[in-house]
Amino acid sequence: MGSKRASRRDILRLGFAGGIGLSLYDMLRFDANGAVAAEPKADSIIYLFLQGGIAQQESWDPKPSAPVENRGMFGSIPTKIPGVRFNELMPRTAEIVDRLTVIRSMTHGENDHDRGVHIMFTGYDPSPVVSYPSFGSVVANQLGDRNEMPPFINVPGQIDQSSGPGFLPSRFNGFSLGSDPANKNFRVQDLSLPDGVSTERFARRKAMLADVTRQFKRKHSGDQMETRDAFYRRAYELIHSKRAKEAFDLSREKETTRDSYGRSEVGARLLLARRLVEAGVRFITVQYGEWDHHAKLEPGIKKHVPPFDQAFAALIKDLEDRGMLDRTLVVASTEFGRTPTINTLAGRDHWGKVFSIAMAGGGMQRGLIYGASDAIAAEVAEDGLSIPDWASTMYHLLGINGHDTLMAPGNRPIEIARGGKVRRTLLL
Repeated sequence: MGSKRASRRDILRLGFAGGIGLSLYDMLRFDANGAVAAEPKADSIIYLFLQGGIAQQESWDPKPSAPVENRGMFGSIPTKIPGVRFNELMPRTAEIVDRLTVIRSMTHGENDHDRGVHIMFTGYDPSPVVSYPSFGSVVANQLGDRNEMPPFINVPGQIDQSSGPGFLPSRFNGFSLGSDPANKNFRVQDLSLPDGVSTERFARRKAMLADVTRQFKRKHSGDQMETRDAFYRRAYELIHSKRAKEAFDLSREKETTRDSYGRSEVGARLLLARRLVEAGVRFITVQYGEWDHHAKLEPGIKKHVPPFDQAFAALIKDLEDRGMLDRTLVVASTEFGRTPTINTLAGRDHWGKVFSIAMAGGGMQRGLIYGASDAIAAEVAEDGLSIPDWASTMYHLLGINGHDTLMAPGNRPIEIARGGKVRRTLLL
């Protein structure tokens, strides 16, 4: 069979003229490029972002046999997969590696923080012409909301413009908490009425606003009005939604569950993310830590890795115990890795040539170590994973076709994941 894919028209012609009996469902499964449309494996994504660039050598891809200037100051430990080792500070994650896909061959070549963050949140290189939408905004645009919950939430807040809607309407931006769930007095903004405003007073204000809006719409229309209406509608829904209030209330969790995640920033944030997935949120961005260790790498890793190890492993086990892991894609990502050599300040510098991330659930393989770096984690040695292919694979798991287009300003069609191909070896 040749490599040329059949068009939808060819498939339909063959289906009817050839008498092979394709049903309407079968015909609609093919996209415009002739590829079979994805059956969604995942309902939601928890996107844990380790901002600053976590060192692959001090996490997912230690090099115990490398020279000390490359190996660094930490040891490594065995995992459940024979021959696979993690940083010595990751014992809990080592125990659940049989549920993970660890990718040791991510590559994009960028060594600038802003550009790296943009790439890892949009799947695109930054452009002076086009402001690309983030993964969460694309998911919100393509799949919409579910169960009275916003489709896209940032925990605790939006990282930067790269994690925003780009050229999509502002209504597809993520809902930000306005407070950190790790705080003792955690309270989500816009989830309750302002102090001094009763339910009756709020209802009168809402009715007055509706009257003004109707009159204004007679003379004006467009995306800004739609976005404004969407924001107000979402605010009303959240204020009146019992489901939303309960989803954000960590006090409803058992103390033993909270202890399993750890009483830490990342523990509280990932536990809240699990609750938001249960409630129906489609995409949750979780930010944790400061990983830009140009100097004093050892104390930085000792501070941030153990809480991450505990919370990440607890999240995977918790999702599995609740029967949610198969329908929830978990991604532990970062903007790039770190240099193969320890610098004169006892740290590592930026390195986008090769780095590591981890994924789990939502249709991903279990117990897979994908790709490899070379002996000192300087270059891709096997199965390099490009950003477009990685983005296409994530979208595919949600049932989104990366070849579909979004309309940018000037009626310019932009592919959701330009040039990306689904890496099916990563999938169940």
